[in-house]
Amino acid sequence: MTWRERFTGSKYRNKSHVYNGLSFHSKKEAAYAAELDLRVKGKDIAEWERQRKISLDVNNRHICNYYIDFVIKHLDGREEYVEVKGFETPEWKIKWKLFEALYSDDKNKILTVVR
Repeated sequence: MTWRERFTGSKYRNKSHVYNGLSFHSKKEAAYAAELDLRVKGKDIAEWERQRKISLDVNNRHICNYYIDFVIKHLDGREEYVEVKGFETPEWKIKWKLFEALYSDDKNKILTVVR
């Protein structure tokens, strides 16, 4: 960690935002949460949750954990995994590729990146 990161808080200079009593990593994430609340109210989706931990395992070996920004439960029972990105790091790109490789064939899961 650099001196700047230590004293400014964020490595990528994003500022956390509070929406509905919850702290989000960015203004974009907080706005997306507000949009999801409207979609629940409008009965477009059943529910949503944030920051779900997903274990990325290959050949029964744990590689790493991935914390997805949002999981949306659709009315038909499918789950949509949503990552809200402002800045794509090399580490995120490789984790997302691994996540896609492990979960994209499941017809009950939708993988989405919001840029």
